[in-house]
Amino acid sequence: MKKIVGFWNPSVILTYLGLEISVFGMYLAARQVHVNYVFVCFILAGICDVFDGAVARKIKRTEEEKAFGIELDSLADVISFVVFPIIIFCRLGYLSIAHLVVYLLFAVAGIARLGYFNVTTADSEGPVKHYMGLPVTYTALIFPIFYPIAALAEKFVPTYYSLPICMLAVAFLEVLKVRVAKPKGIAYAIVSFFAILYIVYYIVSAH
Repeated sequence: MKKIVGFWNPSVILTYLGLEISVFGMYLAARQVHVNYVFVCFILAGICDVFDGAVARKIKRTEEEKAFGIELDSLADVISFVVFPIIIFCRLGYLSIAHLVVYLLFAVAGIARLGYFNVTTADSEGPVKHYMGLPVTYTALIFPIFYPIAALAEKFVPTYYSLPICMLAVAFLEVLKVRVAKPKGIAYAIVSFFAILYIVYYIVSAH
């Protein structure tokens, strides 16, 4: 692998896997496959991102490989948790000019959040203990949870409005300079439980 650009080792497997799942989800969206299956891909990409850091830290890496992993993770996050959500919302039919403005703001907030994270953690030793601003990865939890709730409230507030408003709120929280605790210990188990629960829900309700 020395003649191939990049570092190819087990420490980045989950990062690549999450990216491929996201691209597959976009493909499903473009093919107009039931949106529930697109959401399943979105959640799975989020699960990969939750655990990729923990897996990477258990593998012996050079400093260069560690730096590569950080950059790779952020680049994958741009696709999985900035571009992919926009594709999902477009698949839902939210294609007005107002929606486009929301997508533009969401995209800027997402890459600004990731860029800021990379700069502020470049010299940190070990895993960070907290985040500054809402991590973009959290969209893989927020949007899949909010979507069925918004659908239930359709009579009061159409999802045509409520979902883009949710995206706008997430964009604001991503760039808001407040500390967000990083999940650890039992939190990983709880997140995994709800992720599996919602995957089952989306698959079952698609039929």
